[in-house]
Amino acid sequence: MERISDLDERLLAALRKDGRAPIATLATQLEVSRATISSRHEKLTAQGVIVGFTVRVRDYAETATVRATSFIEVEGRSTDRVIARLRGFPEIQTLHTTNGGWDLVAEIACPDLPAFDDVLRRIRSIDGVVNSETSLLLSSVLR
Repeated sequence: MERISDLDERLLAALRKDGRAPIATLATQLEVSRATISSRHEKLTAQGVIVGFTVRVRDYAETATVRATSFIEVEGRSTDRVIARLRGFPEIQTLHTTNGGWDLVAEIACPDLPAFDDVLRRIRSIDGVVNSETSLLLSSVLR
């Protein structure tokens, strides 16, 4: 895969802001031709840089009312096994490996506190998970 150009980076930033923006609007915004934007968009998609599009909704429109970030410490070489188990949790929205005191960071969304309590219990019961620390997300001030 070739290096991403400055124009590609600006196009990706514009698409992050509005993934439904028409090619003509993007071309005007980025001060290039429609053909250039169309070509770059197709190339970024073909290379796998753009992997899909999604919708963002306001917090009150989401069905999950309890959101949290969980930091997870994993024992020794069991990280791959733990990740495989966590991938099966529908409540886990994203999962990241990280450095420092924690091995994994999970973003969790649940419909209510009993469901949230259950997902924490299930995470902590996974063989190889030795510690976790979870913080509830109260409100989003920047996205």
